[in-house]
Amino acid sequence: MGPVLALLLWGTMAANCESAEHHSLSYIYTAFSRPVELPGIHEFTAMGLLDNKMIDYFDSDGKKKVPAQDWMREQLPKDYWEKGTQSRLSKQQWFKVNINILKGRLRQNDSDVHVLQWRHGCEGITQPNGKIKFTRGTDMYSYDGNDFLSFDDAHATWVAPIDAAIQTKRKWDDVQELKEYTKGYLEKECVNWMQQFLTYQEEQLKNATAPDVYVYTRNTAVEANVELSCMATGFFPKEIELWIKRDERVLHPVDGLRSTGPLPNGDDTFQRRDSVHILRTDKSTYTCEVRHAASGLHLEKKWDHSLPDVGSGIGVGVGVSVGIFVFVILLVVVGLVLYKGGMLDSVFKAGSHETLDSTESKKPLKKADDTSPDGSQTSSLMGPSEEPRWSEYSSPIGPSGEPSGSESSSLMKPSGEPSAAAVGV
Repeated sequence: MGPVLALLLWGTMAANCESAEHHSLSYIYTAFSRPVELPGIHEFTAMGLLDNKMIDYFDSDGKKKVPAQDWMREQLPKDYWEKGTQSRLSKQQWFKVNINILKGRLRQNDSDVHVLQWRHGCEGITQPNGKIKFTRGTDMYSYDGNDFLSFDDAHATWVAPIDAAIQTKRKWDDVQELKEYTKGYLEKECVNWMQQFLTYQEEQLKNATAPDVYVYTRNTAVEANVELSCMATGFFPKEIELWIKRDERVLHPVDGLRSTGPLPNGDDTFQRRDSVHILRTDKSTYTCEVRHAASGLHLEKKWDHSLPDVGSGIGVGVGVSVGIFVFVILLVVVGLVLYKGGMLDSVFKAGSHETLDSTESKKPLKKADDTSPDGSQTSSLMGPSEEPRWSEYSSPIGPSGEPSGSESSSLMKPSGEPSAAAVGV
């Protein structure tokens, strides 16, 4: 619910990409003035979106930046996620401090819940040479659902649509370095990361495998019922959409639908099975619709109303149970023989000695790469994060809420957390 809430609170989002050649990368941060205490709703949430699909996520309860796509998890090193986590923890603190400033400025009390959001990112078009050409940048803030402040990239100036934001606009416009960096991030840094992420995504899509789809039934414990299943298997990557329909109506958990979700097959492919119990005499039209975007597969398969023989499923279950019982008895007998012969203790000792001295256990671990995902060293302006660096400039308030002192004149905090125009409001 956290990601959904963040998108709804913002109000208007960029339109979905109408063409495969048009791409976007954006980040949305949502902070409440105090805990809402509702299931799935967090005091602070942050997410990254590539072409409006979530690629990473952070909230104040989990306290970790995590990948939302397999290719993000596979392509980006551990260092990227660790530093990204620290960055978002710092942003969480910055939001808390500045919500309190805005509450004071607007003479608001603590009885109501207030929300501050920030969205920044870029859009571009793929050129014939494969490079992304910048078309538009966005850096904007909203407070309690209303636009508060935005950056005019073309004129490198901040725009205040309401009186309460004029003070912030003047303060931020006075910092020339901040405006130059914000413009540079939107037009260059953001586009570079978007290009990198698209490359990672495309590399995975090249290895995409379409699923095989099966619709079948099997017996249940209730003789009058059967379990109708739709199974997709052998697909990669694991992102897949699957629906069972009854007379064109999509079934949901409230209808008794159960899903395994994507499960590994053991050969780098995945499977998913959705099932629902129905009457053997049900004459409705059941179809299975599967969409696997990576491989381009989209099909619907209709159930032909074929049914298993009554009791066949139960017979198989009993057979398996008897087989397991016999196997367990055999293990017990073998164990007793070894114990009486004094062999059991020596077997355990020998096994333990072999494991500790095995060659595999002595292999050195591979050293992690010290460079950031784009190949640059972590000491460069853009560190191992896709977001702009946190700048305090002349703000009297640091991310901790304490006077920033000597740090106020530096371009970047000593810890080098990534962020964007984070001068206090």
